Amino acid sequence: MARVLVVEDNPLLQKMYLSILAHNGYEVEIAGDGLEGLEKAKKLIPDLILMDIMMPKLSGIKVLEQLRANPVTAKIQVVILTNLANEADAVRAKELGAVKFLIKADNDPSQITAMVEQLLPKQ
Repeated sequence: MARVLVVEDNPLLQKMYLSILAHNGYEVEIAGDGLEGLEKAKKLIPDLILMDIMMPKLSGIKVLEQLRANPVTAKIQVVILTNLANEADAVRAKELGAVKFLIKADNDPSQITAMVEQLLPKQ
């Protein structure tokens, strides 16, 4: 079973992502801030990380930089999900190897699930 780490500080979005991804057959872990997300990524080595940019303790961009700097986590697929449509952040995320940069408000849960299924085909 593919493992997805959701790094999101909004409790409602955490529950939504957990519910839809678990319902679709993924093992889901949640982290409520960037620092917790970085630690869980190192420990769990998920197949995919869905990560917000604006978070307490450590931003999504800083987490992504640290993931890429560590040989153990460097190859984890990361999708940035944000409501902050900042072009500089999008460019930096892509430079750091984020596989997608999505605006939350433009993507409903079924679109997020379809994107996850595209990146992590079921086994």
